[in-house]
Amino acid sequence: MTRARITIDRDFTIGEVPRRIFGSFVEHMGRCVYTGIYEPGHETATEDGFRQDVLDLTKEMGVSVVRYPGGNFVSGYNWEDGVGPVDQRPRRLDGAWHTLETNEFGLHEFAKWSKLADVEIMEAINLGTRGVDAARELVEYANHPGGTYLSDLRRKNGAEEPFDIKLWCLGNELDGPWQIGHKTPDEYGRLAMEAAKAMRYVDPSIELVAVGSSNSRMPTFGEWEYSVLTHAYDEVDYMSMHAYYYEQDGDAKSFLASAVDMDYFIESVVATADAVRARGKHKKFIDLSFDEWNVWYQRGLDGEDQPHNITKSGVWREHPRVIEDEYNVTDAVVVGTLLNSLLRHGDRVKIANQAQLVNVIAPIRSEENGPAWRQSIFWPFARMAELAKGQILRTSTVSDRVDTAQFGDADLVDVSATWDEENGRAAFFLANRGLDDSAEVEVALRGFAASKVTRAEVLVAPEGKDRFATNNLDTGEQVGLKPLENVQIDGGRMTLTLPPLSWAVIEVAVTAS
Repeated sequence: MTRARITIDRDFTIGEVPRRIFGSFVEHMGRCVYTGIYEPGHETATEDGFRQDVLDLTKEMGVSVVRYPGGNFVSGYNWEDGVGPVDQRPRRLDGAWHTLETNEFGLHEFAKWSKLADVEIMEAINLGTRGVDAARELVEYANHPGGTYLSDLRRKNGAEEPFDIKLWCLGNELDGPWQIGHKTPDEYGRLAMEAAKAMRYVDPSIELVAVGSSNSRMPTFGEWEYSVLTHAYDEVDYMSMHAYYYEQDGDAKSFLASAVDMDYFIESVVATADAVRARGKHKKFIDLSFDEWNVWYQRGLDGEDQPHNITKSGVWREHPRVIEDEYNVTDAVVVGTLLNSLLRHGDRVKIANQAQLVNVIAPIRSEENGPAWRQSIFWPFARMAELAKGQILRTSTVSDRVDTAQFGDADLVDVSATWDEENGRAAFFLANRGLDDSAEVEVALRGFAASKVTRAEVLVAPEGKDRFATNNLDTGEQVGLKPLENVQIDGGRMTLTLPPLSWAVIEVAVTAS
C-alpha cells in the first residue's frame, strides 16, 4: 500500500488560477478543422457549417482560449488566403503537413466559431516565410475599427466590428529545422522584436508571445530563450513552450512521471527569463505560454514514426487522417499530472493550450457524417477547468516514491489544489502513479474548517479492463469518471484511498478558520 500525506495552508498560496491555462489548439492539420469543428452538411451543422456536437463538447470541456491556425501550418500560411468570398479563395499546397488546403475555413469563420464556443482567440502569425509587414497588416485587418483599407476590407468581408484579438503568437517552433523558415536564435529574436513593435504601433493593447524551445531536448534549449529575450524582452509578454510525452518501449513508470520533466522545463525557462531580466535591469517579468502540450505517440501519416515529418508520398490530399491517437486510461492519468504541473506553476504559466481540440491528438473525436465523443483525456481537463477557481494552494507532499529510468524519482501521489473563497470550496486534483497498489492519502487542511465533501470522482480502468482501455466507436465511452467512495472529513483532516493507476477530483466545502 502506497502512503502519502499532503498539507495545505490557507495562508500559503501561489496566486490566482489563470483561466487561460485551460486553453486548446485548432490547427489546419488533418481533420481538426475539416470534419472536426467544421462540416457543412453534418446533421448537427449550424447555418455556418459548424458541428454543434463538437461545439457542445468544447463548452462542456471548459476551454477558455484557442490558438489558431497553427502550428507548423502557420509558417507557410498567407492569412489573406482565408478571407473574402469563399468561392474566390485559392487552393494551396501546405508543405508542413503535405496536404491540400482549400481555405474554405479562415479567420472570419474561426472568429464566428469562437463566439459560439465562448472562447478567446489566440492568433498565430507567419514569421517563417513572411515578416513584419504581413504581421502588422493582419493586426490592422483584425482589430482596427474602420476607415483604413484593411479594416474596411474586413467590414466588406462581413465583419463590421473588429475581432479585437488580444493574444498573438509571434510564429511557431522556429528553433526547429523541420519548420518552414527555421531561424537561428539571433535571427528570430531580431525579427520577433521588429514584428512586435510594428504590431503594437497598430494596436498597443495586444499581448505578444515569443517562440521558445520546441522541447527541452532541443540542442539550443536555454541558449534560444536567452538570446531571443535579449533582443525582444521589452516588446513581448510571454515565452512559449511545447512538450509532448508518450510511453516508450513499455516504460510506464517513466511515462507516468512525465510531469517531473514538465516541472523542470517550466522552472528552467523561468530561471532563464529572470536572468535576462536581471542582466537587462528590466522592471517587468516575462510569463510563460505553454501553448502546445499533450500525450502524443509520435506517429505520423500512414504510420510513419516521425514527430514532425509527414510522409512525402507525392499524394496531396484534403484533410487526411493524421495522428488521430486513441487515448487510454494511462494517458488520462498522465494528462491529469501535466495539468497539475501547469496549475502548480500558475504564478508564471499564464497560458496553456492542449494540442489539439478535435481528432488530431485530441480529447474530442468526431467522424465525418457521424458522431462525436469524449476521449479518456477529456475528463481531467474538463473537471479541472470547471473546479479550479480562486487561489492556487501551495501543496507540501510527503509520498512514497518511484524510481524511473527517464526522470529519476517521482512521488507516487501527485496533487494540485485550489481554494475558491467566494464559493467556499477547496478542490483537490490527485493522481496515483502506482500501477499495482492503492494509495492511502491523508490531507491536512490548515486554516480551513471542512464541513462536507461536495464531489468525489475517479477515473480508473473500467471493471474487467486493463490500463489500455479506450473510448471509440465500438466500445462507446467506457472510460470516464465514477464516484470515489469513502472520502472522509474530520475537522482539519481528510482521508481517502486512490485505486491503482487513477486520477481523482475531490471538492470540499470549507470556511477559513
